[in-house]
Amino acid sequence: LADFADEEFAPVAVARWEEQRLAALESRAEARLELGEHGDLVAELGEQVAAHPYRERLRAAHMRALHRAGRAGEALDSFQELRRALADELGLEPGQELVALQRAILSGDPAEDAPAPPPRPIRPATNLPAPVTELIGRDLAVREIREALAAGRLVTLIGPGGVGKTSVALAVARSLAATYAEGAWLVDLTTWDGLGDPAELVLSVLSIPDAPGDPGQARERLAAALRDRRLLLVLDNCEHVVAPVAELVGALLPAVPELRVLATSREPLRLRGEIRLELPPLDVPATDDPARLADSPAVRLFLARAGLPPDPGTVAGVAEVCRRLDGIPLALELAATRAPALGVPELAARLRVPGDRFGLLGAGPRDAPARQRTLAAVIDWSWRLLTEAEQTVLRRLAVHAGGCTLASAEAVCRGGAISGGEVLDLVTGLVDRSLVARGEGPRFRLLESVAAYCLDELGRSGEEAALRRRHADHYLALAEEAAPRLRGPGQREWLGRLDAETANLRAALETFRREADPVAALRLTSALAWYWFLRGRFGEAWRALGAALAVPGDAPAALRAEAETWHTGLAIRLDRAGPERVAPALDGFPESDRAGRARAAWFLAASTIDFGDEKATVTLLDQALEAFLADGDRWGEAAVLSTRAMLAHLHGDREALERDTRRSAALFGELGDDWGVLQARDWLIGLADLTGDRAEAARLAEDDLRVAEELGLWSDVAGRLAWLAWVRVQDGDPLRALAHAEQARTLSAELGQRTGKVFAAIGLAFAARRAGRLDLAEEHLRELLAEARRQQRAGDGDPPYLSMVLVELGLLACQRGDRDAALSWHRQGFDAYRALGSSYGLGWALA
Repeated sequence: LADFADEEFAPVAVARWEEQRLAALESRAEARLELGEHGDLVAELGEQVAAHPYRERLRAAHMRALHRAGRAGEALDSFQELRRALADELGLEPGQELVALQRAILSGDPAEDAPAPPPRPIRPATNLPAPVTELIGRDLAVREIREALAAGRLVTLIGPGGVGKTSVALAVARSLAATYAEGAWLVDLTTWDGLGDPAELVLSVLSIPDAPGDPGQARERLAAALRDRRLLLVLDNCEHVVAPVAELVGALLPAVPELRVLATSREPLRLRGEIRLELPPLDVPATDDPARLADSPAVRLFLARAGLPPDPGTVAGVAEVCRRLDGIPLALELAATRAPALGVPELAARLRVPGDRFGLLGAGPRDAPARQRTLAAVIDWSWRLLTEAEQTVLRRLAVHAGGCTLASAEAVCRGGAISGGEVLDLVTGLVDRSLVARGEGPRFRLLESVAAYCLDELGRSGEEAALRRRHADHYLALAEEAAPRLRGPGQREWLGRLDAETANLRAALETFRREADPVAALRLTSALAWYWFLRGRFGEAWRALGAALAVPGDAPAALRAEAETWHTGLAIRLDRAGPERVAPALDGFPESDRAGRARAAWFLAASTIDFGDEKATVTLLDQALEAFLADGDRWGEAAVLSTRAMLAHLHGDREALERDTRRSAALFGELGDDWGVLQARDWLIGLADLTGDRAEAARLAEDDLRVAEELGLWSDVAGRLAWLAWVRVQDGDPLRALAHAEQARTLSAELGQRTGKVFAAIGLAFAARRAGRLDLAEEHLRELLAEARRQQRAGDGDPPYLSMVLVELGLLACQRGDRDAALSWHRQGFDAYRALGSSYGLGWALA
């Protein structure tokens, strides 16, 4: 899967297949040892051990091969090498099986096995329950836990409630029971009330009787009884008694050298030598491919429990259910019981309704423990184990949408008896209890079901309204801090920060709308407008600004005018308004707000430049540039020059184009604004194209494409793909041009960018004609012509691309042998270029 290494599905599949391959190599080596092929194996296994130094089964096979080849010293050296590596790198000791093999080699035992343990009285080897249902999607987890138990003596499996810790631990214990002389034993701690010593419960499970007259305490009696025994102890559901259980395990491990402990808990035991493995929810890949979805663990589990076939229509709905239930196996099993009655589409629809999930998932199997019969009971079990302070912070965290940073958690969750400094410790404790998940950044988030439960608790607490306002104010402050930093060297960092907080920012705007606070709503949307613009999210920005402008109430004129400017410019770009909206938007600015008016004039000019009213565009640019130069606003000057360079390109004015675009690139570069540099270099590509330097145009476009992709500036990605298509057309490579143009057109359509779609469609049409795909070329040229005529009828002027389309239609007609039509198209193209004032275009039409 090397070609798909960046795809979400690949790492899990690669890890699974690699583990299977290594296990097969180990099994094959052991079989060959049985056949006496140790001589051939020494070198082969030596290479494998060097590549995978911590795999004890592989090393054991290598040690046996060395010993049987008469190289016992090297076999013992290999053991010591592993012991040192484990101690230095991981703080661990080799597993007992490998230690037994070392002792056997030292004693010269040809069987290379440890001496058999003395016989013990016959009794059951385990109390593990037989599996009732198949364990789905946990093969990798079972292998990891087995390897961890081979490497260490205490393994704690942690994870949120309902994730399947008990099922996985039991599967591991069943697979290992026969390898322990005393078997594997389950101690269910939910049956213990927390009074007394948990050693009493373990004694009872192991059927170890009290010795007559024995004055010793339970812990000492248990250690004495187990001292010479080799067994696996599964301590299940430790979370509600974690402290006494940790004390017991901490005392037993030093006293019972052959004891292994596998614990399940929603928080670790925090003992030395503890190997902590987190059991994540089942995966649902982010794809629409029915085959990949049907093969994902969460979907397979749901289908199996609901008895549904994996047909494409069913799988898509099941995947949505699985995502909304966070891939938690217990939640999926509860939901699967509803599928026969409701059907998958209705089940998914009900899960979309806030607050409906707990009623929906309120009837589980009767033979399940009470705490696992409903989804609410699962979460309630964890909730009741929290302190009052932990409950307060957890329910307050639920007000965040899409997670939060630690700083945001401290700002929003403090208050009352909880200080900002205490929030860190409380959140850390909630992470340890598997109620809060830690992401990158670091960020913290709640599983969707936990968040729903906590929002119910927040509503009952009486502090929801105040907390939502505190949350909204915090993210308003973040947006206003980010706004100026998006025009300088911090651009990349702040784009990433705002990306991560998208859901929280939307929630904040909704709070301001609900509270009918127009000032806060306009402040937030105006602060975010440039971010939305950079990300190419024109539609979202337009809708959010419109919603903010519709909030009733008074707001400062300058603030409302700024929002109106953004809304108008975006409407024009989205083809939801024409240039006639420009003047009213500018009229809203007070005379004193020269800087605000100048930026508005530039943005509106850049938005209307494709409508053909060049006189109005130039007037706006001149007004903006005059104000920027007077105020020393270098960013504004660079922006105007970049837009003016586009006009120079339209006219074929090479001198003005080179002057403006190079000055703009230099200014943006000095300011550290990567987006601005891309805008200026856009017209350096145009300059190279105009002067016939196709190699330079292609180099610039490819370099800029990489930068735009790294920054996530998708509108610029689409623009560079369109430029590459155009350059490939001029180079005589129409097939590559078609590929670039189709990518650009698709991306522009997804972003809702009319200008980008037009540029891409031009490249697509021109490439199609040169590739001999005349019908495709005509289809796109006719669409472009229809769009231009519609714009003319609306009184918006002649779009700059009209002349190109007319001449290309002439070339297409000529290629089809229709000379009269060709001449007519070329004459129309000539007239359009003359109206545009492009001597370069006139020359092309005459040619």
